[in-house]
Amino acid sequence: MKSPVNLQAYRLILYKRALHPELFRVKGRRVIRHEGYEFEGWIMPGSHLMRFQFADHCGTELITDLEEGIPDRGVLAALPCAGERDHDHTFGDRLKYCVTIQTEQLPESLYRATYQELTAFGVESKALMHTWNDDDGGRCASILDVQRFRNEVHAQAYHLIAAGGVVLRSQTIFEAKA
Repeated sequence: MKSPVNLQAYRLILYKRALHPELFRVKGRRVIRHEGYEFEGWIMPGSHLMRFQFADHCGTELITDLEEGIPDRGVLAALPCAGERDHDHTFGDRLKYCVTIQTEQLPESLYRATYQELTAFGVESKALMHTWNDDDGGRCASILDVQRFRNEVHAQAYHLIAAGGVVLRSQTIFEAKA
């Protein structure tokens, strides 16, 4: 029997600075430079990081279940991901950030169907995606789909953890104000 994942361990951490990749097990990376802003997204097993930089403002979102080795310098907010959460923050008058997070624990058959649907979506949309098997052979995935717009980036992240049938979804917007 699969040991359940502790949803309380998952949290969103918002930083006012960039983080270094050597702190994480990065499996995929995407950089977008457009209209004066730079976006960078990383996908890791069960987590992701997104950095948005515009003018002299930098915002970094990290969703992770790691409890150790996470920097505490520059933290603006740290929120548990269990249930449903909304958060927004404005960096000066030039950068706005907002996120919505939802977590679910699904029965095995519904988890499998959700896994198939979201991994097919990840392939179709050419999202950053990392898949792996957990210790009990359950199929897990982390997916980061990013859309670039003139002054903003929209990102949807999905983390599917077979142990416990956990599905964590987040929708994030970084908006640069000229």
